[in-house]
Amino acid sequence: MRIHDLAPQKGSKKRKRRLGRGISAGQGASSGKGMRGQKARAGGNTRPGFEGGQMPLYRRLPKLKHFTVINRKHYTTINVSKLGSLPANTEVTLTSLMEAGIVTTNDGPLKMLGDGDLTVPLNVKASAFTAGARQKIEAAGGSCEVIDA
Repeated sequence: MRIHDLAPQKGSKKRKRRLGRGISAGQGASSGKGMRGQKARAGGNTRPGFEGGQMPLYRRLPKLKHFTVINRKHYTTINVSKLGSLPANTEVTLTSLMEAGIVTTNDGPLKMLGDGDLTVPLNVKASAFTAGARQKIEAAGGSCEVIDA
């Protein structure tokens, strides 16, 4: 085989359509583009995402901040300042807080927030702790235990 013997595979090369060359060519007059309109013009078509002048989807969608999380975790939140009325070395859970009347509704797993001060050592079992809450509970001599709920 020599370089001059090389040729494309039979049937792989198609001749280009000769548009607008009369009725007998098969693509005469409107060149197969129909009757007038934006898509019939030279260079005529719309960019991807164009919706005819309507505000397109990529501009209607929210952009950077404040996307709503689809399956957001809901917590029963309580600040450490509310735990000051409990006796020392009490085990604090969501059920014990509901029995004590400190929390009235179960809105999901318990999450401790760090607003206020705590002087009583407590053994707190919750699903989540903020950094400030964990620091204040441990500084008062208590312990923080993360539980799955």
